[in-house]
Amino acid sequence: MRQLSLFKLAVVFLTRVPIKLSGPVSDEHINRATRYFACVGLCIGVLMALLLWAMSLFLPFGVVIVFTLGASLLLTGAFHEDGFADVWDGFGGGWSRQQKLDIMKDSRLGTYGSVALLILLLSKFQLMLALSENLSALLCSVVLAQTLSRVSATSLIGKLPYVQLDSQSKVKPIAKSLNAQCRTILYVTGGVVLFLTYLLSLTSIWQIVTLIATLWVTRGLCQLWFKHQLGGYTGDCLGAAQQVSEIAIYTYCVVSFL
Repeated sequence: MRQLSLFKLAVVFLTRVPIKLSGPVSDEHINRATRYFACVGLCIGVLMALLLWAMSLFLPFGVVIVFTLGASLLLTGAFHEDGFADVWDGFGGGWSRQQKLDIMKDSRLGTYGSVALLILLLSKFQLMLALSENLSALLCSVVLAQTLSRVSATSLIGKLPYVQLDSQSKVKPIAKSLNAQCRTILYVTGGVVLFLTYLLSLTSIWQIVTLIATLWVTRGLCQLWFKHQLGGYTGDCLGAAQQVSEIAIYTYCVVSFL
């Protein structure tokens, strides 16, 4: 696949945008498309920031944030949120590794997942509402959160073994490897976004360094969590890592920008 085709595949994989792909898609194509997951996150973040700014001209910020979060869920099909809820259902309701995997592949939503999803959405709302005191900080935070959270989650691929069989997975195929080129492009994308926020005087060097450290710690904790619970990761785990990283970024921005 050419690079444009890989980018289109990344968009199709992570969103509900109706893009037609030419030719069959293999597991290797999915693995190679991971290099553009952060780019897709950047596009989502920019769209969310534009929507926030436009609606803030005539609506209260509380309403604006709810509508923006709703639009992002429609755009992504709640892809990562679904994984986050499944992880909490599986880890909370299962005793053995197989029990946890069986619960995670079940399409029904349990109590653990429901409560976790409610807390997740409320946390996003409250953190974004706090950031609305400074519109520039809010818009910057949204772009950073959507981009860097996908860098953090995607970079977990290859750090742990993949433990779910394709025949048991609700969403297939799933990326199972991240080669050096893909990892480099992923990190460069995140680095470019951070550098642009610095050039626009939205962040300082110290804020960039501490944000990277925050994400590194968050990813490390997710890695230990998944290893302890499953001995590896599944697609749901990557979705959960993305959501946890997103919350970590918003929390950091509230502390740092306000």
